[in-house]
Amino acid sequence: MSPLDTYHTRPMSPPWSKPLDVDRLAEAEADVDFDVPLAELPRLRAQLANVAGEVHGHVHFRRVASIPVAELLLQGTARLVCQRCLGAMAVEVEATAEVGLVATEADVSRVPEELEPVLAPEGRISVGELIEEELLLTLPIVPLHAEGDACNVAPAVAPLAQGEREGGETQKPFAQLAELLKRQ
Repeated sequence: MSPLDTYHTRPMSPPWSKPLDVDRLAEAEADVDFDVPLAELPRLRAQLANVAGEVHGHVHFRRVASIPVAELLLQGTARLVCQRCLGAMAVEVEATAEVGLVATEADVSRVPEELEPVLAPEGRISVGELIEEELLLTLPIVPLHAEGDACNVAPAVAPLAQGEREGGETQKPFAQLAELLKRQ
């Protein structure tokens, strides 16, 4: 054997992806800082134009009315697909949330009204799950370039301006139907 034998194994998963004991974190009033690549968030991938970039932030755990609470602060940039021109667009994301972590759906009624309940099965949840859920709620449902931004819509596809009509004349597909009904 050579003095520099290597041990090959699968890389360890990052700390933000491991399920954590929420009761233990709340008791210790733990703080967790994170940098999560967007490529690592599977439920978010379908909405992204590409998976480049990351989201940064901080989670502070505490207890409110015997419920573990996670205070989440995140920021980053996501590249989404504009639904008007189908081009990529950058969307700045900055969000804060306070969620009550419950082990079962029966416990949801115990969560104070000012908190959003989040299911943490068996009292465990990963920081990645919290981040992904908040990003899904924060990102626009129908991403569109803002007015004045460069949206590359072809003129034939562009919506007509207010009061403008295609061909100059309004077509009424059922205008002939009234005449036919009178005859019968």
